[in-house]
Formats: sequence, C-alpha cells, structure tokens
Amino acid sequence: MASPSLDFEVIVIGAGHAGTEAAHAAAQMGCRTALVTLNPDRIGFLSCNPAMGGLAKGQLIKEIDALGGIMGMQTDKTAIQYRRLNSSKGPAVRSSRAQCDKPLYARKMRKFIETLPNVTILGFEVADLLWESSGEKNKITGVRLRDGSILRARAVVVTSGTFMRAVMHTGFEQSEGGRVGDEAAKTLSRSIEELGFRLRRLKTGTPPRLDRASIDWSKTEPQAGDAVPIPFSFYYRGDRFPELPQVNCFITHTNSQTHEIIENNFDRSPMFTGIIQGVGPRYCPSIEDKVKRFNDKDRHQIFLEPEGLDVPEIYVNGMSTSLPRDVQEDFIHSIVGLEEAKFLKHGYAVEYDAVDARRLRATLEAKDVGGLFFAGQVNGTSGYEEAGAQGLIAGMNAALLVREKEPLTLARHDGYIGVLIDDLILKGSDEPYRMFTSRAEYRLHLREDNADLRLSEMGYRAGLLSEENYRTFETKREAITKLGREVEERFLYPNEATNAWLRERALPILKDKTPFSAFLRRPEVKIELLGEVPVETKLNFSGMAPEVIEQVEIQVKYAGYIQRDLELLESVKKNEELRIPLSLDYARVPGLSTEIRNVLVETRPETIGQVSRLMGVTPAAVANLHIYLKMQRSAEA
Repeated sequence: MASPSLDFEVIVIGAGHAGTEAAHAAAQMGCRTALVTLNPDRIGFLSCNPAMGGLAKGQLIKEIDALGGIMGMQTDKTAIQYRRLNSSKGPAVRSSRAQCDKPLYARKMRKFIETLPNVTILGFEVADLLWESSGEKNKITGVRLRDGSILRARAVVVTSGTFMRAVMHTGFEQSEGGRVGDEAAKTLSRSIEELGFRLRRLKTGTPPRLDRASIDWSKTEPQAGDAVPIPFSFYYRGDRFPELPQVNCFITHTNSQTHEIIENNFDRSPMFTGIIQGVGPRYCPSIEDKVKRFNDKDRHQIFLEPEGLDVPEIYVNGMSTSLPRDVQEDFIHSIVGLEEAKFLKHGYAVEYDAVDARRLRATLEAKDVGGLFFAGQVNGTSGYEEAGAQGLIAGMNAALLVREKEPLTLARHDGYIGVLIDDLILKGSDEPYRMFTSRAEYRLHLREDNADLRLSEMGYRAGLLSEENYRTFETKREAITKLGREVEERFLYPNEATNAWLRERALPILKDKTPFSAFLRRPEVKIELLGEVPVETKLNFSGMAPEVIEQVEIQVKYAGYIQRDLELLESVKKNEELRIPLSLDYARVPGLSTEIRNVLVETRPETIGQVSRLMGVTPAAVANLHIYLKMQRSAEA
C-alpha cells in the first residue's frame, strides 16, 4: 500500500551538481525542500573528471559562488592542486582550475547537504511527475515515487543528469545505468514526454582508471600547480589555505602504435558500428573519435590525474572510450609510462535522454508547465560547472515562485551563466553543450576576478547570499573604490628624482605631470610600482588584500575597453527589457516570412533581445516585431 502524501514547497529530483545547488538555493531561501535521489551515498559525486573549473568553467564556479552557491566552497575544501589557466594572457580569458580529492568532495558535499535546515533527503526513484490543468497551461503539483508514495510541492526541479533511460556501453556489452554502480531512472522520461516535451538521446563517456602504483612515473612529465594558488570562493575561508597537501599531475602522450591499435578495432566500437545512437560532445571527443577525426596527428596529449590523496585511482584524462576492455588494455599499455599499468576501472560510454531546452524560460521553468524546472545535463549540457550553474538558477527561481516574488534571470551581459542559459533556451543542444570564453561577447567585462562585483548584490537581494558574506563583499567593494580613487587622484611629476628613478628601471622618463592611472596604463608598468615611486603620495599596499590590488590594476589598465563594452551594453539592455508575451500570435505580426514565423512559434522568445539572436531571424523581422509590440502597448495604454 502506498504511504500517505508528504508536503514540501520545492522538490529536487537528482543530487548531482545541479541538484545540490538547487536544493541548497531553495532551502537557503526558506523553502521546505525534498532532495530525491536514487542513491544518497552519491550526493555530489564527481562521476567523471576529478577536476573543477577550467577554461570558462572557472568563471561559472566563481559566478555560482558570487550568487551564494556552494560549488566554489566545496572545491576549496577538497582541492589538491590549483592552476590558473591562461595566466600569461589577458584577464578576460584567465580561468581557474583545481584537481579535487574525489571521494572527499562527495563526503563533504553530502555532510553539508544533510545538515542544511529545510532539506529532507529521500533515497527513492521518482516514477512520475504530477500536474493539473490550470487555465491555458498545466501546473506541477508534485511527484509519485516508485513505491507509490506521493510528494506534493508547488515547484519541482528535475536534475536527473545522465540517468533517464540510461544505457552504459563497453564494446558490445550493454547495461542499464547512468554510472557504474548506479541504476537508471526508467520511467521519468515517459512522464516528461506526456507533458509535451521532446526528448533526444545524447552520449557522454569516461576513461579508464589506473592503479597509481603500476605506473612508471619516471617516464612521464610532472605538471605542478601554482606556487601561489587562488581560491575559488570569494567568501569561504578555512583555517588555512590550501586546506590539503598539493600534488602534481603528470603528462604523457599516445603514439603511432596506440593509434594503430584503435584504428584496427573501429569495427568493435559501439560508436562507429551504430550501436550508440546518442550524439556525443564534439569538444571532448573519445580517443577513438580523436584518432579518426585527427588522423594527421601522430600523438595526443594525455593527463594522468590523481583522484585523491589516499586512493589508488589515476584518471586518464584525454582517453574517454567505449571500446572493449581488451582493446583498452592494449592501447593503454602502448603508451609511455603505462606499459605495466593495472586497470581499476575500464572506460565506458553512457546514452541518456535529455529535454529540448527551448521549451524553457530564462528562469529554467517550463513555458507550458507552471512550477516545473529543469537544470543540468538533462538540458543537454556537459560538465559539473554548467550543471551547477543551472541548478542554482532553477533552485533560486523555484523558491521565488513559491514565495510569489519576482524571478531572477541573468542576461548574456550579466555573466557566463546568462550566456549558458540564453544559448540553451534559444538554440537547444544537438550535442552536449560546453562553455567556452569565446561564447561570451562581453568577456572582458565578464571576468572571473570580478564575478562578486557583478553578481553578489543580486544574490543578496534574492535572499541566497548570506548577510555575513554580503558584508564581506561590501568591505571589498569599498576597498577597491578607495584604492581606485587614489590611483586616479595622485600624480607623478617630471622632476629630476622621478626621472632618475624611471631610468634606473629602464622606463621612459616623464615630460608632463602624469596621473598614477595614466602611468599604470603603460604595458610595462605593474601596480606594485606605484608603491615605490619617489613621491610622498606613493601608494601604501600594506595590509591590502591581493584581490583588491589586482582588481584595481585590471580596471585601470583596461578602462577604455571596459567602458566601450559598458556603453554597448546599455543599448543591448533596452532590447532585453522589452518583453514578448508567450501567447503572442505571430500570425498577426506583419512583415514576417513563414520561415521566421515558424522559428518564433517554435522558440517563443521572451524578449526582443532573444529574437535578435535566433538563427535565421533577420534585422528587418526584429524591427517589424519591435514596432508591432510598441503599437500594441500604445493601444492598450
């Protein structure tokens, strides 16, 4: 007999990176939240790579943290190597990355979630979504568990990852499951389809794990972390930093023998023989796909990454595969340093169901089902960071919906999270979506170092960022403003002492009175020099946080470019603020071709800005729609 129903305000389905962020956000904002997961032991589990961050992904974690999320904090608790990528390049493309202790990350995340007020963890499979008709659209009312129990809620967030109707492939062997050791979610897909969603099959993969004691490390190249690491979180600080001992990763390469083994076994690949129908990530291909697509390359770089301080597993980054076990062993043993490597786990691929994210609003709520949200890989993305970012936005908006408050959305000019969601809801994903810095038009403005300056005010006002963290933010913002003002208001003079000091440092002498800011904009000048200039008004950096100093230097050096971007953003914002009713009848809008009208009906954009970014929609069509909306508003006034 089914147990009686339980009442919550928000239900989160799935406890991966999207699910934990969503549950934390909803609970932190005061909602009674159920976190329903197939296996509570896997809360926050790093299913694949033991790393967090990377190019553009570091920006996502920083933005999650700035808004009040938890991924950055958990990374800093468990990081065993920090590296800032592109550190020698401009600030727009610098991105942080950290290797994490994989088992410790999951343990820390589970303990954190278990101790959250307002969260109830339930180890069950969700069999069905429950809804009722409400006017022109359906409205979510809760979920039914596999044992027949009913959970009621005003909002449901689906973060089922790679588990819906999931099938794992190793060679021609198949088994149900979204991850080794875990079941698949067997019936949730059907329930989602009944609500009118189109599902597509996507594919992801994972490489072998090797026993560290069986690797000849003397034949590999060490890759050290940063000597002075930078934390991911703006707000969390433990007793020390870094909290854990820091370790090296290592580099080796495939070779012609490796490639020959793989090529000779294409006929045993489930991907190349048509067994796998799902579309995999183009920017993170399997090793067999790399060998086939890039057959002009005689080697590929492989990273050997420890999965923790006290575990034997080494993650072979760059060798994702679904080839049979014997083939995996053959090609791994052909690689320098891995000749005697012992397998702890073979690689495999996973096929799973994903929704068409074009059916979602910018809040990640379904356009046709009130209170139903989707976040993470179920929306067609890849990566922990993309999942966590979506989970945070969905969880926040589920809580705001329950509390009957205005939703929170991020536009493309607000952050990488805004770029990610905008791309998903306008273009969908024919392949697993991965974030890149090149996807962000305003990346000089959307740097990882200023994520808190851009987003913490927003997180605080929504009720997610804590009062304590907001005060920390205000203190930092005031320090940046004060130092920035000093740089603008102080001067160097072309006197004998100053020019002698400049000559000693092989710097051009001054001919005119020069503001510190103009001096700092010279490419060869670092901000630290402003603390050494031979004038009484030189800067005093004593006791000043390094991130404050760095922030002012970036703002001053790139002031012209940043100002240009901000001026452009002002014009863009006007289009983002002009909203379009979801029920608009595009047949009544004059001047639209049938093709463009079909695109608009299919996507149902929410703003004129979204219309302008739709593929195939011409500037003339945007203008016609703009004029029509203005005429409609004038007629209603």
